[in-house]
Order: sequence, then C-alpha cells, then structure tokens
Amino acid sequence: MSDRTRVNERIRAREVRVIDEEGAQLGVMQPFEAMRLARERGLDLVEISPTADPPVCKITDYGKYLYQLNKKAHEQRKSHRGSQLKEVKFRPATAEHDYLVRKNQIIRFLGEGHKVRAMIFHRGREMAHQEVGRAKMDRLLGEIADHCQIETPPRMEGNVLVALLAPKKGTARPAGAPLLASAP
Repeated sequence: MSDRTRVNERIRAREVRVIDEEGAQLGVMQPFEAMRLARERGLDLVEISPTADPPVCKITDYGKYLYQLNKKAHEQRKSHRGSQLKEVKFRPATAEHDYLVRKNQIIRFLGEGHKVRAMIFHRGREMAHQEVGRAKMDRLLGEIADHCQIETPPRMEGNVLVALLAPKKGTARPAGAPLLASAP
C-alpha cells in the first residue's frame, strides 16, 4: 500500500483514464466527470497508476481496494521465502560422529532449499598438512553429491578450505515437510 494513493478530490491530473468496477475502460476524461460517475455508483475514484500518461483511475470501493492491496502484498511476502546461506564448520581432526552429524545437517539444510558453505578450518600445524582437510572435504562432497550441486569447488581462503553448495533443482522440500528416514 502506498502513502501517495490519491482518492476522489485529491487527484490532481488534468485528464485521467478511467476504468469501471468491472474492469471496462470508460476512456479519458477530466477528474470531475470521473468523480461524478463514481459518486453515482456510490463508489470512490482511486488513482491506481499515477505515473501513466494520462494517470489511470479506477472506480471502486476504496476500503476494498486497500484490502486487496494488503492481501496481495501479504501473499508476495509469504511466497518470497528467501533461501539463506548456512555455514557448517569442520576441522581436519573432526571426530567421525561429529562429521556425520554435520554431514546430516548439510543434507537437511539443502533439503530445505538453503545454500550451504562447508568450511574446514586449519590451525597451527594443520596448515602444514592441508591434504588432510582436502581429503575430508572430498569425502564430504562425495557423500552428499546426490543432494547438492557444487557452486564453488573447494578452495583455500587463508587458513580455511571453503566450498559453496546449492540444493539440486527439484529436490528442495517445503518447510515443515517431514524428513524421510534413511538407513546408514
């Protein structure tokens, strides 16, 4: 809803294109003629497209018009559930159980339609053995290949090995849908 929606006497254009309540075009006329038509029908004249040349006005009930605008905006917000970027962090020496928990988290995030940044942090002497972290990342990507597509392949950024994963097209489940139980 716009603060600048003009109604009835607030419409300042010299000429307006008028649409009636059924959506039929009544043509271009002066605002006072359009307001007279609206008043005869017991409705309001609402400017729906002020930037058009000439501006477009519709004969409608203003309260109903506001309600429909709010409803449309609410639907757009509801359907525009943006995907988030989730981060899952590992170390080269991450224990097996912790590795599996994080792997399952990544699969869940991908299933919900989120992108995932898998990160393996190297500290101190681990930097001298980056192949350990690279092997862990390769194992992870191999095990979750069915659930994701790799947007950015693994690369070192300072002391962190990073890969960006996106859900495969058509595999994302709606939020709130149950996870399928899978046997290990």
